[in-house]
This record gives sequence, structure tokens and C-alpha cells, in this order.
Amino acid sequence: MTKKIILLAVCCCVLALGVGCAAPGAPQPPSLRLALAVDNLSAVRKGNRVVLTWSPPTETTDHQLIRWPTTTRICRVLNQFPVNACGEVVKEIDSGDLASVAPGARRPVVSFEDVLPSALISAQEQATYAIEVVNQRGRSAGLSNQVRIPLAPTAPPPTGFHIKLDAQGPLLLWNASSTPPAASGISYGLRIYRRTRGKGEFGIISERPYRSGENEVRDSSFEWEQEYDYKLAPVTVLTLPGRPADEVEGGDTEVVHLVAHDVFPPAVPSGAQAVFSSVGQKPFIDLTWAPNTESDLAGYVVYRRTARSAFVVVSGATLLKAPAWRDTDVHRGEKYYYTVVAIDLRGNRSAQSTPAEESVPLEVR
Repeated sequence: MTKKIILLAVCCCVLALGVGCAAPGAPQPPSLRLALAVDNLSAVRKGNRVVLTWSPPTETTDHQLIRWPTTTRICRVLNQFPVNACGEVVKEIDSGDLASVAPGARRPVVSFEDVLPSALISAQEQATYAIEVVNQRGRSAGLSNQVRIPLAPTAPPPTGFHIKLDAQGPLLLWNASSTPPAASGISYGLRIYRRTRGKGEFGIISERPYRSGENEVRDSSFEWEQEYDYKLAPVTVLTLPGRPADEVEGGDTEVVHLVAHDVFPPAVPSGAQAVFSSVGQKPFIDLTWAPNTESDLAGYVVYRRTARSAFVVVSGATLLKAPAWRDTDVHRGEKYYYTVVAIDLRGNRSAQSTPAEESVPLEVR
């Protein structure tokens, strides 16, 4: 029994010595608490507003989670790229005031809107933006990636934007004031945006020069029985020497909603002519007219009457596709009057055409 106790004591001592002899880890320097530099800064200018978006860092340069307050500096520098220092600090934002604008994104995304002072607007000027995240001692790991924004002037958005709907489709109308002063390498245009209700974002359907005064344009790519939203936006296009081509959009007009419901009948058929014939065959009257040009035309219906009867449909239950019809149910000594009605794909009917008349002789060869 005594030997077992001694042996157990020896084993415990050996284990204790083994644990105590393990090599200590290398000493770690204290963290500098420098947030990683932002690497996904982007900027979009719209009129006199520049919207910056980025993902705030969540780790330090030594891969520690940031658990202390930081301050984000919005930096703006004129006519320099790249920049080495923050320059003008447009805004300082405490980390607790940054709220994600894309909650479902893999990385949080925050934004800031910089309103450009009118004194900065110039055809030749550019602004460089960067983000700097500093710790409580005012130190940082450096500037973010940098983005450049042209400071060229933009035309004001048109006024009085509205839409009229007629048989040819939506007609967009607006009034535009004068453009900014002309400058070499700068031109001004107007973009027309449209979206289908419930089917995504706005897309450009037309772009045209920006002209002062009253303007109008027809939307030729619409579809009947759809709901649309429209808006207009001026655009400044820059082709300055020594710089890549660039553009800046001005402010949007109000959004105008339109229901493209087709209640417009086709044009009244014209040029109807009736000609009798019987030589060598059963008597008949051929009716012809000028074809309608509507893209949604479904066909035609022919009406006939005599001196003793009212107009009735004589062309059958199926719409005529061609602008012609032969009447074989004619009688000697009778005079016939014909009119034509055009019908579109949604059942809208034109008025009856001007009557064409023809008589069947008493003597038929």
C-alpha cells in the first residue's frame, strides 16, 4: 500500500513538471486599434447632391473586432487625384450614427449625402472623395479608395411635365428653361425614363437635346393596357480634352403615372368603291376600300342596305382581313349601299365609312 502511494505521488510530480515546463507563447504587442481602411467607397452625383455609399470596417488592422467607438470623416478635395490626406472634412460621423441602408446585404452598407455649394459648380472642376475612419486617439489606417466626381453645371429639371393619351399613344409634354452657359466640351441633354408599374426600376426610353421652351415627344414603344410611370432628367455630357468622357444628371421631374387603356377606335375606312360585274358568270358586286394602317387593327365588317331596308352586316361573323369583299347575293334592278367599319384588337369600332353605292341592271348578260 505504501509503495502504491509513493508511485502515485511520483506520477503526479512528473505531470506537474511537464505542464510547468511548456514553452510560453510569444508576447503580443498591444493593439493600435486602427480600423481597416474602407475599400468599396462609391459616389453618384444627382444635381447638386453627391450620395456616397460604403461598408464601414468591423475589424482592425491586426484582425480584432472593433468594440469601441470610431469616427468616420467624409473627405473632399478639389482638382487632385489621388490625394494623400483628407483635406476638407465635409462631415464627421460617430460610428453609433451609421445605419445600414441595405439590411440584407452580406456587408453593412451606409450612405451620406453631400450637398455641393453653388460656389463649387464649374465646368472644369472635379472633386475627389475619400473616407477616413479614426479611433479615439484620432489615428487611422489611411484613406479609403478614392472616387472622382465632375462638378460641371446641370440644367434645371423641366416644369409642367404631363402626358396626353390619344389613339397614337402617350404624348409627353413639358417646358424647359434656358440651359446653363455654353462651354467648350459640354453639351446638355434630356433623358426620358419609364417603368412599368410593379415590374422593376426606371429605364431610359429616349434621350434628346435639351431645348428651352415647350417640348413634346411621342412614346412609340409603349403597350396598350399597361400602367406606366414617367419622369424626365437633364444630363450634362462632358468631353473635355485630356479627360475621359463623363456625364452628370440633374434633378428629376415629378413622376407622372399613366394607364394606357385603349378606348380609341380605328380611323374610319375611306375610299370605298362598289363595282358590278356579271359577264360570263353569276352577278356580283365587288367592294374595295383603302386599308387602315393601325398596328392593332383586327379587321373589317361590311354593312349593306337597299332603298327599302336598313343597314345590316353582310360580311359574316368573321372579320375581314383584307380591304375587299364580294357580294354575290344581288338581284336584278336593285340598288345597294355599302359601308365599312374597322375594328381593333380590343373591340373598339370606327364609325361607318361614307357609303358606296351600285345598281344591278334589269338586264344581266
